Amino acid sequence: MSSLTAYDPKDAPARIGLVGTGFMARGIAHVVERSPLTLSRVLTRRPIESVVGLPRNNIITQNIAELIEHADLLIVCCGDPIHVTDVVAQAIEAGLPIVTMDSEFHVTTGSWFVEKGLITEAEGDQPGCLAALRREALAMDFEPLVYGNIKGFLNHDPSESDMQYWSSKQGLSIAQTTSFTDGTKVQIEQAFAANAFDADIYWPGMLGPSADTVEEGSQLLADVANTRHAESGKGKAISDYILTTGCPGIFIAAKHKDYCRPYLNYLKMGDGPFYTLTRSFHLCHLEVMKTVRAVLEYGDVLMNNSSKPRISVATVAKRDLTKNHFIKHGIGSFDVRGEAIEINEAADHVPIGLLMNGRLKQSVEKGARITMDDIELPDTLAKSIWQKIVKESTQRASDEAVASEVG
Repeated sequence: MSSLTAYDPKDAPARIGLVGTGFMARGIAHVVERSPLTLSRVLTRRPIESVVGLPRNNIITQNIAELIEHADLLIVCCGDPIHVTDVVAQAIEAGLPIVTMDSEFHVTTGSWFVEKGLITEAEGDQPGCLAALRREALAMDFEPLVYGNIKGFLNHDPSESDMQYWSSKQGLSIAQTTSFTDGTKVQIEQAFAANAFDADIYWPGMLGPSADTVEEGSQLLADVANTRHAESGKGKAISDYILTTGCPGIFIAAKHKDYCRPYLNYLKMGDGPFYTLTRSFHLCHLEVMKTVRAVLEYGDVLMNNSSKPRISVATVAKRDLTKNHFIKHGIGSFDVRGEAIEINEAADHVPIGLLMNGRLKQSVEKGARITMDDIELPDTLAKSIWQKIVKESTQRASDEAVASEVG
């Protein structure tokens, strides 16, 4: 049985097991193969003979136990929270450290595993890059007001023909392309950031303002967050996104002490009181190795969804849906999209990562959230874990309300 504590780099290169054979997972496989580490197994659910683009095909397996047996660390890059939950549960039981590029998993069931083993999101995708930038900001004594994602385009209900064109052009699946376009992906990523950094969302779906530049959007959201602090007394930052042209990336809008204003102005950061720290790139398959090395060398956890999440991503109907309508998958669907919400404001919502092979028990109007009473979902480990997460979350909220009244 492998574990982080059992791994000794002097013995042999660490064996890396990879979960996923999609576009980004294949890129990670090539990076690991060319590193001092050993790519030991790659887990797939596709027919093995259909998998192309990996550096070697003799390491492909469909067996989770085989994957775990031959690994000292897992990298998870899949995007199917239900499947990933099954894999992570077995890997945690075996004592394996886990590095993910999988926001979808984290906001669905990831919190359940936070205190059960070492699990961390990697640098590379926007949430991991935000976590790395946050570390730098805090080390320089900045006070974050906004954890921001930069999005170039948004269409809540794209056509299937457009998604087919762009998925072919970009080399991604139609579901991935659709989830990026309809905003589901950014809702998932920023819900993850909110939970990881103990931040809030301003309201369901976040603000997502349009701006000509990143700095303009950052300043706008910083002003909103700062006003909210002053009016409500809540000191939490907000997690949000902006719509603007240019390279995708992430930013943090922050304050600093007054004594720093002339220095930051001299250093071309502006006159304040809000400052924008940006990262205009995220090199997913390349940057994941920074986190892998940090985990292997000193057990570092860059970010997780916290063991006490407050934010989820609800399922919203894109069109009128009739009774008995079958929805194969929620993320990247032409029927539904995701919207970040506070768990305790709609505890009966269906997390979009949990919606797989669901059949509606009653009709749902366009724009409405789908609830657990609206749909039949298969019994899965992920569903069971989500029910426990919601129960714990609502109990915490009730206890906090009682404590507030007593206080």
